[in-house]
Amino acid sequence: MIERKLLYIGGRWVAPSSSQTLEVTDSNTGEVWATIPAGTAADADAAVVAARAAFDAWAQTPPAERAGYVEKIAAGLKARSDELARTIATEVGMPLKMAARVQVGGPVFNWGNYAKFAREFAFDEKVGHSVVAREPVGVVAAITPWNYPLHQITLKVAPALAAGCTVVLKPSEVAPINAFILAEVIHEAGLPAGVFNLVTGLGPVVGEALAANPDVDMVSFTGSTRAGKRVSEVGAQTVKRVALELGGKSASIVLDDADLEKSVKATVANCYLNSGQTCSALTRLLVPRARLAEAKAIARAAAETFTVGSAFAETSRLGPLVSAAQRDRVRGFIERGVREGAELVAGGAEAPQGVGGGFFVKPTVLACNDPKATVAQEEIFGPVLTIIPYDTEADAIRIANDTVYGLGGAVWSATDEHALAVARRLRTGQVDVNGGAWNPLAPFGGFKQSGHGRENGVYGLEEFLEYKSMQLRA
Repeated sequence: MIERKLLYIGGRWVAPSSSQTLEVTDSNTGEVWATIPAGTAADADAAVVAARAAFDAWAQTPPAERAGYVEKIAAGLKARSDELARTIATEVGMPLKMAARVQVGGPVFNWGNYAKFAREFAFDEKVGHSVVAREPVGVVAAITPWNYPLHQITLKVAPALAAGCTVVLKPSEVAPINAFILAEVIHEAGLPAGVFNLVTGLGPVVGEALAANPDVDMVSFTGSTRAGKRVSEVGAQTVKRVALELGGKSASIVLDDADLEKSVKATVANCYLNSGQTCSALTRLLVPRARLAEAKAIARAAAETFTVGSAFAETSRLGPLVSAAQRDRVRGFIERGVREGAELVAGGAEAPQGVGGGFFVKPTVLACNDPKATVAQEEIFGPVLTIIPYDTEADAIRIANDTVYGLGGAVWSATDEHALAVARRLRTGQVDVNGGAWNPLAPFGGFKQSGHGRENGVYGLEEFLEYKSMQLRA
């Protein structure tokens, strides 16, 4: 049993203002394996005071010196990679080998990357008779989700620190232990007191206090669209900058000239990554109506290769969901889809056999003629793929764009030129063309109710900077 009793504020591990705690569950067994402080609004405010006090000195620290700290943090995380991978596999349920590569390897790379950007970025530029400076936005509240916990923390905290901002982090209470490890690494790196602060607790308590605090200059939030709307509403009262990365219902369009088997198999694999707990997952597969039966058969066979089991079992390709609530929510969507007329192609709402007490869901495929059906419109956040037939290319584009979301997507064709032409017509922040791989240097973020602002690469650094123009005498 892991017991975390202290918060990290002002460069010290300090007792929270309340004795209340929150339980953290092992998603593989359903058992409680850790407890953390249930921070309060007073704790959040104390962290903001510390961050505000540290801001001026940190903002004036030369970028190369800031980069040195960020590099030390990258090295510290790398040294604890095995511990982090096991922690996140326990919290979230991603199979251990993949967790090591995706949930830990990616963040270590990005911390190193932001050290590089801090050294190379042009913070000042001469424009005519003006000096245009890029300056840190100020105190940043980073509110992060549970599905890729260290990754999402990294894409906020690393660029914010590199930019010269100070940070108060509120990680998800569902997967928080990795954040405590990060705080220990940051402390060992010698980051000046108050530059980074960690307060755990519930969103409506700690998150709300951070969004409302007038000394917070920016909130960077990743999570549900519902919660993002609340962050925007509260943050607007003090006109602070708000960056949001929210939900998705991304479409994978298989054009009539594409390799059907390759594209369907790749879409199934993408949909089931992290047990479907990925905001940009390809959860809608759009196929030509004439090839629907063939696509269903390929998808069914692909789904059946995803062995369900503990994140720590060598044979597992699909781990558990993060919580009982999430498992029940996903099973409810499957039941509703069938009730509303979708065809159950693979899987189903029943519990998988022989997997113990964790939060498991069968890898599921539904076929749905109605692109307006619940399972074709709402973010399920589980291993559930919905296949939707279309009649023409224009029809496919219309269906793909016909949701409130616009985060990810994919297009498959015999040629990149054909796929790119369709990709340009999708109202979404990122599109994979013929299986193009994730690029950590390219901007990531959404259109419409998937949010605003961008993470990843130099674009993520720019989110935490303000422009200042200084006009010089001729």
